[in-house]
Parts: sequence; C-alpha cells; structure tokens
Amino acid sequence: MNQQNSGISAAAKASQTVWAAGAYDALSAQLIEEAGFAAAMTTGFGISASHLGQPDLELYTMSENLSVVGKIVDSIGIPVIADTDTGYGNAINVMRTVREFERAGVAGMIFEDQESPKRCPAAANRVELLPLQEGAAKIRAAAHARSNEDTLIIARTDAMDEAEAVDRGQAYVEAGADLVQPISKCFNEFDGLARFREAVRVPLSLQLLGWLENDLTPGQVEEVAGLAVFPLVALMTATAALRANLGALARRHSSAQLPNEVTTMGEFKSIVGFEELEAMQSRFLIGR
Repeated sequence: MNQQNSGISAAAKASQTVWAAGAYDALSAQLIEEAGFAAAMTTGFGISASHLGQPDLELYTMSENLSVVGKIVDSIGIPVIADTDTGYGNAINVMRTVREFERAGVAGMIFEDQESPKRCPAAANRVELLPLQEGAAKIRAAAHARSNEDTLIIARTDAMDEAEAVDRGQAYVEAGADLVQPISKCFNEFDGLARFREAVRVPLSLQLLGWLENDLTPGQVEEVAGLAVFPLVALMTATAALRANLGALARRHSSAQLPNEVTTMGEFKSIVGFEELEAMQSRFLIGR
C-alpha cells in the first residue's frame, strides 16, 4: 500500500474526515483528483449505470467491477475506496474479493449486509438483510483476508431501524470493521447520527445522499465521519449536461449555443495526459 493510502487510512480511523467524491470511470476519477478531493470512491450505482446502462442491482460481476476499479486506481494519484457491494457471495467469496481489490491498489473496501444480489437502498423501498451473525462473519473474513492492516474495511448496514443498525454496527466493529456506514434512510436528523457514532465507537463512513447531502453542514459531517463521500454528484452532473447538450444538438443539428459549455480540445488533452504521452513517444519511439 502506498504512503497516501496509509495516510488516509490513519486519518479516517482518527476521525480526521477524508472528503471524497464518487467515480464511475477513469475520467470522472481524474476530474475528482483535479478538483482537489483527498480520495475517490468508486460507486457501484454509477458503474452499473455507465458500463451496463442498468440499475444498481449487482448485475455486474466481481471481475467486471474490479476491471473498472483497477483502471481508476491506475489513472489517478489519490487513494481509491472501492464499493464492493456484498462481497459477491459468502464469507469465502469476500476473502477473495479483498485479496483481488488489494492487489488492484485500493485503500479500502465497503461491504454491505444485504442478501446477494443486493438492491440499492437509494432507489428501492425494501431490501433483504443477512442475519446479523452472517453479516458479522463476512466482515471478520474481510479483516482476516487483508494483507495490510491499513486497508480500510468499511461495514455498511442497510438496516432502516436505529436499534437494529446499532446492533449490527457494534457487531461489525467487533468483527474488525474500521468504519461503519449507515444508510441515509435510517436517520432523519444529526442527533441520530451522533448517537450512532457514539454507540459503535468508531468513525462513520457517510455517503452524502438525500437529507445527509441537503441538510448537514460540513462541520456536522466532520463531527462524526472518518470518510465523507458525495457519491453521485459527478454522475448526475454528467447526465444532466449530456442530456441537455445532446437534446439541443439533435434538434438544431448545430453545436453553436449549446445549453452547457463544453471543454475545449486543448483542455481535454491536458486532463487525459496527451502531453505526457507525446513526450514518451518522442523519447522511446525511435525513428518515428
């Protein structure tokens, strides 16, 4: 694990909030890094939408997710936290998932306690949870499988009842989770998050959606969270801009006066590293 990964691991565990945004491909990850975020989190919601055009129902496989995550890790210099869904099976499958994603270079992984295949709680009204003991066993397996103790194991509970979420969070911490992530639907005000943070005794991982995104101040987030992520802003921004510009283009058959500004070719070439590649071509492609 590189020094940056170790650094955010220590910061998150110490509740020195690491702010991140959700990436769904290498380009979005590069823009997250350029913006100045300390880390990127891969979003399963975004990966499923951008690579399959399908909802987040764990339709993609572990290897498909790993392929995208690996390209994201290779494309940026900031640490990457991977959304690893349910771990793609039972506790033994989780162990392989941890080994594979560690080899890809991630700084941490988020495991949720739903039955597999999962449903995204941001879109589904009802989800099926694993029995508590099985959920804890999967976290225990994940912690056991990691080759570096600085790899963050983040346990997400999709329980929508506060008492159940506390029971699960405490069990997952006892099993080896470094952070615990509640879903936004479990609470509706900051005091609930504060109670949860006190009960589980480790910093929280927050995906800032719904009321968490709209109502909490940065200061409140930093009171309880070791990791704070805006998981869908990049995806939804790109979707809105593309729909508007492509709609106008289809109607007018002209790129003049599009609703949203477009990046210049020069700017885009800089973002994706044309200058560096051209320099390497000049250095190593003899006779070209």
